[in-house]
Amino acid sequence: MNPFRIAIPQADLDDLDRRLASTRWPTEMPGSGWDRGVPLDYLRELTEYWRTSYDWRAAEAELNSFPQFSTEIDGANLHFLHVRSPEPTAVPLLITHGWPGSVAEFLDVIAPLTDPRAHGGDPADAFHLVIPTLPGFGLSGPTREPGWNVPRIAGAWAQLMHRLGYRPYIAQGGDVGAWITLTLAGLDAEHVLGAHVNFLFTAPPPDPAALAGLEPSDRERLELLAKFLADGSGYMLLQATRPQTLAYGLTDSPVGQLAWIVEKFREWSDSAKVPEDAVDRDRLLTNVMLYWLTATAGSSAQFYYETADQLPTAATPPAAPPPLPVPLGVAVFPRDSARPVRSFAEPMFPNIVQWHEFDRGGHFAALEEPDLFVDDLRTFARKLNR
Repeated sequence: MNPFRIAIPQADLDDLDRRLASTRWPTEMPGSGWDRGVPLDYLRELTEYWRTSYDWRAAEAELNSFPQFSTEIDGANLHFLHVRSPEPTAVPLLITHGWPGSVAEFLDVIAPLTDPRAHGGDPADAFHLVIPTLPGFGLSGPTREPGWNVPRIAGAWAQLMHRLGYRPYIAQGGDVGAWITLTLAGLDAEHVLGAHVNFLFTAPPPDPAALAGLEPSDRERLELLAKFLADGSGYMLLQATRPQTLAYGLTDSPVGQLAWIVEKFREWSDSAKVPEDAVDRDRLLTNVMLYWLTATAGSSAQFYYETADQLPTAATPPAAPPPLPVPLGVAVFPRDSARPVRSFAEPMFPNIVQWHEFDRGGHFAALEEPDLFVDDLRTFARKLNR
């Protein structure tokens, strides 16, 4: 375990400034709004803010205010935040981000999760936090070999928690982090107290009769899933089939990297018009910076290539996961890219002990609604046998 501190050379920031200032802008089809992708006027304005107003050094200092480490597991150099609670009875909690997320998603929930006493909460709800960066993403840097799929990452997480001496522990995840969390819970069930996810695919059962008694709200969720798989999963298919080709453009053009990420924050968050309706602009740019400064657009996309045979498509909905041997908590946010149907989830996950439907928030729950995220995790942890 090696202490880690972010220290981006000024030359890298100067290079970014030059690239932003000399962006070669495309034309766009008049009146298309967001239908064909990120609008030109919006991205121009956001880029100018990035170049002239955003303060990476302030973001760097905030990230460095939390203890960070790196360690090698299974041939990969893994970065992680490790924030211990002052409470002696705190429970270890492993949180996994997804794509296009990063550890920056969780900066606003670290303090209330680790030190509830100082934030108006019950000290019995305290957690020791471990927040790793996925292999090939951001500060974990490019992976040096292929094969980093979901089971391999889950195995690395189990090793990480073992090295830290955390047995037992709770696992939490969203986006592909939810998939990793569920796999980890099965892989290390002896030590995982429970799994909590804020994203869950639920495919309809093969029997058409199962659809007959669905509530209108659940039918709407099926339609949302179908729309996502048909119209909103282009990023996934491209990254799953041609990640190297994509990498050249995203690694060379900061505006290309920005557009690739900001589109998903707009589509998947609880935003009315622009992502900043739901997510702080500087937080959004810090998330983008963690990809840009580490040149990991391509290596993060490789994750989808490694899991291509398991990804859902319009032709093949998400497969049912193996039985989960630990308690499961599910947090459902209304503006997520896909929302689960409980009647479909229960046969797959017979150990659901908590299912909460919220009236606001989207895919990036900890970033959009930190209070709801924190409260849901605390409530879930209280239900576990610890």
